[in-house]
Amino acid sequence: MLEIKSYQAPAPASDAAEPTKAQPGAVPAEGVTIADAARRTGVSVHTLRYYERANLVVSPVDRTSGGRRRYRELDLKWIVICTKLRATGMPIRGIRRYAELVAAGPGNEAERLALMEAHRADVLAKLAEVQENLKLIDRKIDIYRGSLAAGDADRLWAPVDDTAGRRQGGNANAG
Repeated sequence: MLEIKSYQAPAPASDAAEPTKAQPGAVPAEGVTIADAARRTGVSVHTLRYYERANLVVSPVDRTSGGRRRYRELDLKWIVICTKLRATGMPIRGIRRYAELVAAGPGNEAERLALMEAHRADVLAKLAEVQENLKLIDRKIDIYRGSLAAGDADRLWAPVDDTAGRRQGGNANAG
C-alpha cells in the first residue's frame, strides 16, 4: 500500500520554536495545494508540474475557480507510483505508457502486467550488478581492515606518477 504523508499546520506562536512534523491524515475532499502535494509526496513543485506537462498523470489535476491546482488523494498516490518507478530506473516514456494504459481503463491489464514485469526484470538485473560491485567493495574493506590491524597498511599499493618511478613492495590487489 502506498503511503501519502500528511502535514500538520504550524503550531500557534507559543510553540513556534518547535518544528512541524509530518502527521498521518487523509487528504481533504477539496484536495490540497501544489505546495502541500509536494510535501506529502516528497517531490518538488517543479516535478509535479513536469509530471503534468509530460502526461505522466492518469487524470487531469483539478483546479480552483482561480486556476490553482488542487491535488486529490488519487493524484498523490499516482505521483508516488511515478516517483518509485522513476527511482527504480523506469524511463519517462515507460511511465507515460503505463499512465496511458491506466487512464484508458479496463481491458489492457495484460499489457500493464507485461510492462511491470519487464521493468522488474530490469531492476533485478541492476540489483545483481550492484551486488557484484558491492562484493568488490567488501573485499577492499576486508583488505584495508586486515592491513590496518596487522600494522602494514603503509604497504598497500597506491597509484603513483610513472615519471616518479614505481613504488616497490606494494600489494597490487589492495588499492
